[in-house]
Amino acid sequence: MDAVLRQSKSMCPFLKKTSPATLRSLSTSTRQASPGGGSMSNLQTIARRCPIMGKALAVQTAKSGKVGLGGVAALGAIRAYSGKAGTGKARLHTSHHREARAVEDTLFGREKVPYPQHVKPVRPVQHKAAKFDYEGFYNAELDKKHKDKSYRYFNNINRLAKEFPRAHMSNKNERVTVWCSNDYLGMGRNPQVLKTMHETLEEYGAGAGGTRNISGHNQHAVSLEATIAKLHAKDAALVFTSCYVANDATLATLGSKLPDCVILSDSLNHASMIQGIRHSGAKKIVFKHNDLADLEAKLASLPPEVPKIIAFESVYSMCGSIGPIEGICDLAEKYGALTFLDEVHAVGMYGPHGAGVAEHLDYNAHLAGRPRGTIMDRIDIITGTLGKAYGCVGGYIAGSSAMVDTIRSLAPGFIFTTSLPPATMAGAQTAIEYQMTHQGDRRLQQLHTRAVKDALTARDIPVIPNPSHIIPVLVGNASLAKQASDLLLDKHGIYVQSINYPTVPVGQERLRITPTPGHVREFREQLVESLDQVWEELGIKRTRKWKEEGGFIGVGEREERVVEPLWTDSQLGVSEVKGVKRGVEKLLEREREASAAVAAAA
Repeated sequence: MDAVLRQSKSMCPFLKKTSPATLRSLSTSTRQASPGGGSMSNLQTIARRCPIMGKALAVQTAKSGKVGLGGVAALGAIRAYSGKAGTGKARLHTSHHREARAVEDTLFGREKVPYPQHVKPVRPVQHKAAKFDYEGFYNAELDKKHKDKSYRYFNNINRLAKEFPRAHMSNKNERVTVWCSNDYLGMGRNPQVLKTMHETLEEYGAGAGGTRNISGHNQHAVSLEATIAKLHAKDAALVFTSCYVANDATLATLGSKLPDCVILSDSLNHASMIQGIRHSGAKKIVFKHNDLADLEAKLASLPPEVPKIIAFESVYSMCGSIGPIEGICDLAEKYGALTFLDEVHAVGMYGPHGAGVAEHLDYNAHLAGRPRGTIMDRIDIITGTLGKAYGCVGGYIAGSSAMVDTIRSLAPGFIFTTSLPPATMAGAQTAIEYQMTHQGDRRLQQLHTRAVKDALTARDIPVIPNPSHIIPVLVGNASLAKQASDLLLDKHGIYVQSINYPTVPVGQERLRITPTPGHVREFREQLVESLDQVWEELGIKRTRKWKEEGGFIGVGEREERVVEPLWTDSQLGVSEVKGVKRGVEKLLEREREASAAVAAAA
């Protein structure tokens, strides 16, 4: 037996490294319950983890249904080798425990001990798991976008501040005219805005230094939010990095915190509101676009005590329609709902101070400084952007102090996002203040919009009718819309991006044109002539063709609706001159002169 054990010791790293005293202590102390219900010694437990002994014990256990007899015999032999017969007693010492831990380190893989060359360790069978094909997934998704013609292409367009609406392509000598910018008033190049930003940048540096609660809260944020609150005649405002974030964070926070909240959303709402509602986890009910009857039916179906939010927009940017703000306010008050109004495409553009459509609806009251009791005063939450008509970047909400403080305190989209840079906030405040006191830019933009719509209509080019500053030109086919956009850019030096799914439904693809105060007659005539040629070259349907087919989304309908512009002739000053068309041209000239004088003074 001694010879066998000596041979085993020379072959087994476990026996080779373990003293007789440690073997005795391990064999007499128990560690865990055996598969058969009894207890096992620590030595048995360790033996089961040995690639050789473990396999033998497993076979023996399967045969006997108990902890293997072979294992017991082996343990007995180890005891005998230790020089002491099994007395049933063992003395445990600290040194034994240390040795036991060393043995476990060896057998449990914490110490590498090579096997003798003539002993082949038993290794578990490795099954190669199939891995997910991530690159294949990406390519499959992109293929879908290419096949349905909704893949988005990006053109290298570099707006020139001193020449806007002109820009250059990747080659600085290749000039184009931009006709689809959301810098509606050209404030991105306004001398007062640029001066403020330069001075702030020099004094306070490029970045904010952190989130608002860490190191990004400063005088620029405080002052900007006070200006926004004043613009909308609200108690408070809160600035975000974009209005997408503002909408998402606010709706997600309110929808998740208000108990059993239900959010009613217009069917054409922007993706930021849709995402915010989704993130809130609240119940969502979609009502037909601008349909007050459908909205009321859905409100009436809800219990009176349930918190409700009606989310909608003032100007819907892809079709140019205007939300029925006053009617929605009436329903909200009747059924106990909050109103959440997105004025992103309206701030700076409407109202005597540029506060948006809600202000414009009570134009004279706000012009006289009487905001209380107006439609804008009835709106609970207004959201807007600093990145469109104000020419900078960022978004905001405005409303009651308690509501704003709740979002400030609870919304992750605000709490954990780095603040806007001081120069950006200072520039945005200057832009708002400028537009609060100067009507010229938005009036001129409206006059240019009327002139372009009239010229396109005269050429039988299908403009989707609306009362706003947006000019959606219907194409109705994704491939043709892309071709038209490319042809305008490559052949005519005009940049107008095509709008496809999912921004608009399939079959409603279009070009979206947005005149600015800088789109003078020369640029307008070039645009209209170029569009006429592209429509002819590509065989795109004209208004008369849509009419022959019964009409579509307002184009060529048999019972054509007369859509009056939101800006009236009186508000624009057109009625001061005999003949509207002549008056438009006269006012265009007058407004250009006024804007040039203001810019020169700055």
